Amino acid sequence: MLDFTNKTVAISGAAIGFGRAIASRFASAGATVFGCDILQPETSSQSNIAMAQVDLLDRKAAADWIASIEAKTGRGIDILICNAGGVAGQTPQAIEDVTDENWDRIVDINLGAAFALCRAVAPGMKRQKAGSIITITSGAALQASLTGIQAYCATKHAVLGLTRQLAHELGPYGIRVNSVAPGFVRTNAATERQWASYGPDRQNALVESIALKRLGTADEIAKSVLFFASDLSSFVNGQVLAVDGGK
Repeated sequence: MLDFTNKTVAISGAAIGFGRAIASRFASAGATVFGCDILQPETSSQSNIAMAQVDLLDRKAAADWIASIEAKTGRGIDILICNAGGVAGQTPQAIEDVTDENWDRIVDINLGAAFALCRAVAPGMKRQKAGSIITITSGAALQASLTGIQAYCATKHAVLGLTRQLAHELGPYGIRVNSVAPGFVRTNAATERQWASYGPDRQNALVESIALKRLGTADEIAKSVLFFASDLSSFVNGQVLAVDGGK
């Protein structure tokens, strides 16, 4: 089993779905885990997970959250997981009907939050000359999105670009930056709505398009994140791993 004892891990979007599964995996592996979410967090049954309610659309609040973790631990963060994101409850529209407000909100949720967190952890990681940042992108970072939402697809591509750029910028300081790109996984209310909207025929077609002939789970995404954060990937930098069962 991978051992993250004495490692500090910060995870955004940790209340549900991928984030909760990732937090649980790291905690089980011995890490001290700090999670944040815009949702009111529940108290974790794992004593080494501390949750905070943070609106990452406020970039100062994002930076303050990182600073509070560093103050509590007395050191920089070892591992940052940029997981927060989504479609903000939006549904597909023709491009000519997309408002500036709807476009900007998804850009801020997916790209702006990742930028703010990466900017905040970089000084501490540089001082330690070590660190790992993992972004959670999507199959939508590699192709058109199943959501049909233009801003979601565009921002997931952009987060992958940020990942690759930071891998080169931060690599000289011993900081690795990689991305996990999940396939379609049913994890929360939003993905359940998306799944239901497909109807039986499209649901079956989606499963049949996967080499393993099944959907993945949040825990399978979490295990891939732990790989990138571990010494098993010590010479892996600037890479994206599609965890989609084989497309």
